Amino acid sequence: MNKVQLVEAIASEGNISKAAAKCALEAFVNSTTKALKKGEKVALIGFGTFAVNKRAARKGRNPQTGKEMKIPAQKVVKFKAGATLKGKVK
Repeated sequence: MNKVQLVEAIASEGNISKAAAKCALEAFVNSTTKALKKGEKVALIGFGTFAVNKRAARKGRNPQTGKEMKIPAQKVVKFKAGATLKGKVK
């Protein structure tokens, strides 16, 4: 499912216009992004939790040349599915 399909699904499920659904989806994405940039968790009970984890610097290999290289430390976004979502997907 891509963004356009998700907007259409939200519009039909919520019985709202596609424009309103698109606006709501963009507001969710923007709010979640801002919270994650601040280092906060975004927990949606029953759905899951978005959080930022720190990944330490490490050594890796270039698959084309086999040469060893340094991979810098970075922050990554993690998503952990909630129990309700896990149960519905099974």
